[in-house]
Amino acid sequence: MPGVASNSDELSLIPYSPNNSHIIPIHHTLKPPISRLSIAWARGNSLRVSVFVQPQSGESDDEPGGQVVEVKLGVDEADIYEAQWRRIAYGSVSPFAVLQSRKNSIIDSYNADLSDYVIEYSKEINSLLGNQKVLPESAIEDPKTVVQRVDEPTFSKAAWELMEIFYANKQSDGWIPERLVDWLSDYDKLIHREQPTIYSRLVDFQTELVNLQAVEEDPKYWDILSAALAVGWLDIVVKLLRLHSSYQHNQIASRETENGLVETVVVLVSKMPRMRPNLSAGKLGECYETKPDFVKAWEKWRGQITKLDCSSFWLQCGHQDTREGLKRMLQIMLGNASDLSAATFHWVELFIGHFLYIRPFTVGMESMYSLAQKCMQLKPVSSPHNLMELLNGILGENTEVVLAECSRSFGSWMITHAIELLTAGSTQADILLHEERNNLGGICIEELHRLVYAQVLSSHALTWQIAPIYLASCKKQGMGLLEILLYKQPVGHNQVLLKNIEICRMYELDNVGSNAMKIAGVHHWKHGKKGSGVFWLQQAQDEFRLNRIAQQLFDFVGKSVSDESFKQWEGLIELLGSQSKAAGGLDFLHKYRDFKRSLQQVADLTSIDAARKASEALILLMKNPSTPQRFWLSLLHDAVQLLNWQERTLLNVPQTNLLLNKLQELSMARLRPDFIEADLPPQALSSVRLALATNLGRAILEE
Repeated sequence: MPGVASNSDELSLIPYSPNNSHIIPIHHTLKPPISRLSIAWARGNSLRVSVFVQPQSGESDDEPGGQVVEVKLGVDEADIYEAQWRRIAYGSVSPFAVLQSRKNSIIDSYNADLSDYVIEYSKEINSLLGNQKVLPESAIEDPKTVVQRVDEPTFSKAAWELMEIFYANKQSDGWIPERLVDWLSDYDKLIHREQPTIYSRLVDFQTELVNLQAVEEDPKYWDILSAALAVGWLDIVVKLLRLHSSYQHNQIASRETENGLVETVVVLVSKMPRMRPNLSAGKLGECYETKPDFVKAWEKWRGQITKLDCSSFWLQCGHQDTREGLKRMLQIMLGNASDLSAATFHWVELFIGHFLYIRPFTVGMESMYSLAQKCMQLKPVSSPHNLMELLNGILGENTEVVLAECSRSFGSWMITHAIELLTAGSTQADILLHEERNNLGGICIEELHRLVYAQVLSSHALTWQIAPIYLASCKKQGMGLLEILLYKQPVGHNQVLLKNIEICRMYELDNVGSNAMKIAGVHHWKHGKKGSGVFWLQQAQDEFRLNRIAQQLFDFVGKSVSDESFKQWEGLIELLGSQSKAAGGLDFLHKYRDFKRSLQQVADLTSIDAARKASEALILLMKNPSTPQRFWLSLLHDAVQLLNWQERTLLNVPQTNLLLNKLQELSMARLRPDFIEADLPPQALSSVRLALATNLGRAILEE
């Protein structure tokens, strides 16, 4: 895999700051002092740390001298478990591969269809990160339940949706403020860390609602109303206003003016113009897709608020808290900056409030970034938050910051797949990510992150199969690293080997697949799995090694060709076939097998037909030039029973003379120093000579 970029500030892609370093504790059970540490890569993005202690005098031998612990680097989200991450990794392969295929088929990188493909891709990836489900409540709805209980969202889903808003669908740039409202309503709970948020205050207040008889008497009630209104959570605002005591049947007559003012504010909140195509179920407001229609409705709505703010009915409202609380809400809807700032807790909440009530027509990243900086000054944060850092990088159109935050907080999976959004939504990002860099070995940043992610996948036995998808998309170094990955897979398991071969065929790596089968064949042969070894060598068409195996068979059979141990090789001989070129081919061993089977059928001395077939097989073997000379004596020794057949001679005079000549040639060959003696009894040669002489005499008499 590519090396890490230089530490030099001039060459580094993202400046490194020691202030942003993250300390990861190592949990072990050893007693100090620690003398030595050894660090190596483990599975995925984990380190294997070996901790050693200094041996102390007087300690018992039972005390451990060291311990190995695994330290996980990168993202540590407790709500996303390892199995779920594997599901996400496998699920994201298909959308990624489809998008790459579509991009390769489009000549023009600014094709209108590409935007639709990226949106489809983003939706599929987003669905993998989970959907918030409302947790089951009581069958009877509690009127004081303001915030519904839902599954805890994940930071990864929040980050993905944030990038989707700004990068994926450029056609809906005018609706970005409203989409941010929806995003904050889903993920405001994740922003809460060291300072409160509107969501956290809502949850705390909901627990107090049960004990409140008149909610309007509690100052927190009006604070929560103003806060929810500031970020556009209109449905919650209306629900809280309907909890006002003036709606109770026993008080509505005596508090008619007060109730009328509350209801008027409820109507105004419910009719708030929204610059968006539609609203999800349960959300309030009136939608307008075009700017002229929205401006007309907006001016009319603000005029109604101004008219209510100047109404004389406020003088008739006897409840001071209600009067002041509703007045404050009207000021928020009229865009009063001080009231809006007082109602919010976090800068992003104030940021969205400005979009809704002060600058609803804001467009362009530059103006959004300027507004965000202003809100940060008014609502400074005590510690950085990964989602806020990501949003700040997006608004500032700083691709390096976005990449750094994705990599640091969400890992290699996020940055690999999010790059598709960045390149589609920003020309500057597209140029930056596709520029080839010498300090990266001539590859671009996009390819670098794909290679890193592929390395993470390759390091796990359950995910290495999907790494080739990402390696194949890397034009410079991908295929070379894919070959290395395939060569490193264990060949001892057939399922892994079959998957390896399938990948080779998919990417036309025939040579790699053939070598993998050769390696598997040698591995199985060396580990005693002779049949599997021969099978894979045959699949690889490795004639050289098959011939060597055939030679080993000849060497073994030549030492004890008549022994019962020949049976253990019979299946292997059948598997090898008779195509091997070693020692004249394996045709001899097949004929020898037939000869041995014929001898086994001669169960007694009366099976004349079986004996005649065995004699014919013997003559064919002795006439065959492929029969090695060192097998002749073994064959003749096996045929002694046929030569001494009592009922009649099985071999005529010419056949017997043929065998005698072979025996004479064998006697001369035994004088050579390289002759290999067969593993036979000492009297084997004399018994064969006697049997041949007897058979010859009987054959002459019969003729």
